[in-house]
Amino acid sequence: MDTSTLIESFADFAKQKNIDRPTMIRILEDVFRNMIRKKYIEDDNFDIIVNADKGDLEIWRFREIVDDDSEDIWDHDKISLLEARKIESDFEVGEEVAEQIYLEDFGRRAVTTARQTLMQKVKDLEKDILYQKYKDIVGEIISGEVYQVLSREVLLTDSEGNEVSIPRGEQIPKDRYRKGENVKAVVHKVDMVNGSPKIILSRTAPAFLERLFEQEVPEVYDGLIMIKKVVREPGERAKVAVESYDDRIDPVGACVGMKGSRIHAVVRELQNENIDVINYTENLELYIQRALSPAKIVSIKIDKDNKRVAVYLKPDQVSLAIGKGGLNIRLASRLVEMEIDVFRETDELQEEDVDLDEFSDEIESWVIDELKRIGLDTARSVLNLNKEELVRRTDLEEETVDGILNVLKKEFE
Repeated sequence: MDTSTLIESFADFAKQKNIDRPTMIRILEDVFRNMIRKKYIEDDNFDIIVNADKGDLEIWRFREIVDDDSEDIWDHDKISLLEARKIESDFEVGEEVAEQIYLEDFGRRAVTTARQTLMQKVKDLEKDILYQKYKDIVGEIISGEVYQVLSREVLLTDSEGNEVSIPRGEQIPKDRYRKGENVKAVVHKVDMVNGSPKIILSRTAPAFLERLFEQEVPEVYDGLIMIKKVVREPGERAKVAVESYDDRIDPVGACVGMKGSRIHAVVRELQNENIDVINYTENLELYIQRALSPAKIVSIKIDKDNKRVAVYLKPDQVSLAIGKGGLNIRLASRLVEMEIDVFRETDELQEEDVDLDEFSDEIESWVIDELKRIGLDTARSVLNLNKEELVRRTDLEEETVDGILNVLKKEFE
């Protein structure tokens, strides 16, 4: 392989990979200097001139002429007068010899190795460029085309043909993927796995919902409305706290849009996830009331030291505050970053409900006390929560909770 063929094939390969010209020349120089060091040990007296566009390469070796009997004759940058005059007959001691070195002087194996090294360096550079590109846009939305659906992940290609992945844990449970369709997701993280970048996307991260609001609500994109916090149960429900930096702008109204036009686009993208948009406030009591919407609270007691809140509601508001499977109260707790316990106001009792104390012959008293500690003092208030939520919010074992639920269910059968 001659010089021009090697340079041209490398230049074409580098251009396909979108490598800029200065970087391409630097890679060429690095590889050829490595060839020089392997043959001549030192490379500081060599000049490499590369013209990648024309496929030209020149390598020049510079040495100072010394007397044939000089002690410096063996230095890498010296040449004896006798050897110099074989190159040009009128050379004298002290002059500099510039000798051109040709690619074939390195041998066929060295040239083949150089070609392989050039291609590998471009591939490594391409991986590094891809890693840095996505590292800089973590938290931003991209769109990719589905090309393979696996049990653990969905593989997509971005606009440049790079592979990106949405693992099962980063998919909305209701998501269904088909080959060839375009999917939006937020860049979640970028890892190096065995020397190659692994780009992880997410549709469940709070940042995905934030970026969708930026796309649909100009005031959020322009910074007039700030999204203070997002909490989600992906595909089910989300709560978004927003604040306006312009008194003339209603942040909730702007995010929802006329007849819900803006928020509907977000909801559709999130597989009909129910989104509550609330006004953020520094007033913690008011913030908690808004977080528990749509329930209406009678009174609140806040224990900041233990990060617990006791909220008191009318009986008909308890189920609204807790939500289906405890979803509303769980999201509200995460939004305000405090554990919320719901208590019923005792001035109204529903005929169809039964006080927990009525079950003292079937449920141990310490268990009833534990349920009351988190605001559950009637049978229906307990049944409004699922087993997982009861285990999470109390110190009770799963078997104990199963027994409680069985006893209470029988009461209403």
